[in-house]
Amino acid sequence: MPSIVYSGVGPRIAYERRIASLTQADLARAAGIALGTLRKIERGERGISDALLDAVATALDLDPARLLPDTERPDDRVHQAMPTLSAVLAEYEAPEDGPYRDLSALGEAVGSVVTQRLGAQYIRIARTVPGLLAELCRALQTAAADDRPAVARLLVDACRAADAIAFKYGAKDLSARLIDLMRWAAGQTADPLVEATVAYVRTETFFAARAHAAGLRALERAADLAPRSDRPTALAARGALHMRAAVIAGRAGNGDVAETHLDEARALGDRVPEDVYRGTAFGPNSVRVHEVSVAVSLGDGHLGRALTLAREWKPPRDLPAERRSGFYIELSRAQLWSGRPDAAFESLKVARRIAPQHAREHRWVREDAATLRRLKRADAGSLSNFAEWCQAGTGA
Repeated sequence: MPSIVYSGVGPRIAYERRIASLTQADLARAAGIALGTLRKIERGERGISDALLDAVATALDLDPARLLPDTERPDDRVHQAMPTLSAVLAEYEAPEDGPYRDLSALGEAVGSVVTQRLGAQYIRIARTVPGLLAELCRALQTAAADDRPAVARLLVDACRAADAIAFKYGAKDLSARLIDLMRWAAGQTADPLVEATVAYVRTETFFAARAHAAGLRALERAADLAPRSDRPTALAARGALHMRAAVIAGRAGNGDVAETHLDEARALGDRVPEDVYRGTAFGPNSVRVHEVSVAVSLGDGHLGRALTLAREWKPPRDLPAERRSGFYIELSRAQLWSGRPDAAFESLKVARRIAPQHAREHRWVREDAATLRRLKRADAGSLSNFAEWCQAGTGA
């Protein structure tokens, strides 16, 4: 994939460097780049490639999108990755010969993209995940019998990271193919908890098709088949399925069923600490986030519940960024529909600060920003900037 070169980045890098109390020499050393290169970038004398942007953002502990002017398109790299991902999927059962790392190194690489997915670092995922998927497919083809389940589990996790960018950036057919690959790989793990994870992710295909009733049936079946163990990972797997079932029941307008699944998720969430289990955040705080989502999905008389919960509780910083950003996106919709446009706009801005790539690509952010822009003419400047940033009203 060819490198992208961004311009106009220098002032933001300099600003964030000062906020972090770093000298130019400190940042250059942490990012592994020449001091002269960093000075030229900050002065605007040269652009910055996507690789250097990643290095600088990592050194500053920032989302790369935070360093780009709003006029730049940080998702260009994501869109460029889609054809490569599609090519990998076309040959996953019979990949071309080639090198691959040992199981330990592959595990570290997959762990990195899982962390990036939870942090809504889609640009970084796009840079590495196509090659990683190809490598895992080669490893699975030649793996010894004892290693095959472990490689297959890694392939499931890497596919889930790839699906995060495919689904959120509108490549729904590619997302469905990635989920098919996940299901194929899960069958080789001999691990029912991996099967439960895939069932959780597969719900995206039902959301995309608005086939809520079918999606609810699939989730309920998966919850019934999930292991009945008191191990935290098993409890979390079942709880996550009920949490997801509550949301899709809410989208279907079935409040009673949604509440039943929320009750199940709460009971299971109270039995485990909040954590990330097999790539899915679950625990009492994740269930609270989904309570807001269900209330917003049901709409009308249920919106007060979302607003009350948000007054009493906010997602803690140790929740994954994607989940925290999602909470404020859902809350913004509840506030907008309840006649509180100022609060709605503030929530959208919080969602953007937490996970800019997630907020920028979220359909509801675009819809609500466009609505707010029409409603609040007095704030035309700030709203217009936000709407242009997320491409509100473009249908993109």
